[in-house]
Amino acid sequence: MNSLIKSAIILDKKSEFHNKKVDILVQNGIISDISENIKNPKNLKEINLPNLHISPGWFDYSVCTGEPGYEERGNISNTLYVASRSGFTSIGLQPNTFPVTEKNTEIEFLKSASKNSSVSIHPIGALTKKSELFELAELFEMKNSGAIGFGDYKQPIGNPNLLKLALLYTRDINTPIFSFPLNDEISNNGVMNESKSSTMLGLKGIPNIAEEIQIMRDIKILEYTGGNLHIPYISTSNSVKLIREAKKKGLNISCSTCIHNLFFDDSSLTNFDTKYKVLPPLRTQSDIDELIAAVKDGTIDIVTSDHNPLNIELKNLEFDNADFGTIGLESFFGALNKIFPLKTVVNILTRGKKIFNIENTSIKIGAQADLTLFNPLTNYVFDEKDILSISKNSIFKNTSLKGIVYGIISNGKISLNE
Repeated sequence: MNSLIKSAIILDKKSEFHNKKVDILVQNGIISDISENIKNPKNLKEINLPNLHISPGWFDYSVCTGEPGYEERGNISNTLYVASRSGFTSIGLQPNTFPVTEKNTEIEFLKSASKNSSVSIHPIGALTKKSELFELAELFEMKNSGAIGFGDYKQPIGNPNLLKLALLYTRDINTPIFSFPLNDEISNNGVMNESKSSTMLGLKGIPNIAEEIQIMRDIKILEYTGGNLHIPYISTSNSVKLIREAKKKGLNISCSTCIHNLFFDDSSLTNFDTKYKVLPPLRTQSDIDELIAAVKDGTIDIVTSDHNPLNIELKNLEFDNADFGTIGLESFFGALNKIFPLKTVVNILTRGKKIFNIENTSIKIGAQADLTLFNPLTNYVFDEKDILSISKNSIFKNTSLKGIVYGIISNGKISLNE
């Protein structure tokens, strides 16, 4: 669809129009003009919204959907809708479905599922067959069909030789191998951060070293094999230090953290509310401070919503028995914008693409329109009415956030939150 965007402030460091208020003319999915006071050439749809800001389209690499196998939690159609309404023009889909995403045909199915959407799907293939952590899946075939990385979501690789083989096997195709940083033996079925809070609440804790020992092991393997290693969802200050040192050595390593691990600490669990039961667990404020600093200096490459829809029966249980997980797409921008300056927020929401060799477009004349439209100044309390996902398990319910999304323009389509 064609459109004329009026009086928009562009936030794109690669664009000559960065920080300027301009009009943008989009025709046939291409930015055909950027200047002040563009006249509407053909009675096109005009987009004129309060305090309108525009950046290159946002990307969240760690999104779960229930399809196939768990459609009661969510489906691809709803996931694309939620992503669009939340400002994301591209998402990475985790393989934790039933069956898991482990074949090239399944990668191709997911890619095709978004062909008529304003949101592009970039599938993550399972590292091992059936995500059972015994035998490597068809990695090359999935890569050739469009997989951007390989991992078994939050199942830690217990066998170090499996990680060694995966890194060696994929060394020449430079595709990230995900290794979830958790030592099962040390975590020992813990349900929250091991701390004074866990002692007071009488809940079994997951100590920091359960994460850090796994990262230390994985870095040593990477030093030996080479390859491309991605550590998802780090949560402790020492994890930051380990990865910072590995990067200084020149290792090809990247990492992410979750928005909720930057926003809440383990004191939030006082009332045993299972919406705060996430993995990795909420840590201490000192951990949060280190994580935020690491996001700012680039040690942490990506912040993710870790959008993981779960039906109510899996969360409305005693804390020990409830599932780990929260949805997060709808609240992602508003939460991130409460923590970081706006220019940092936009950088965080766009820089993850380079880890997965996804083109990051710029706002310039002649470029494909891949745009997110938003107002960064609106303050509001996120509640049930703001949840668009089929599952409602949001950690951010009743939380004050800042910034709203107006919509996206991508793949030749306009999706506005009207």
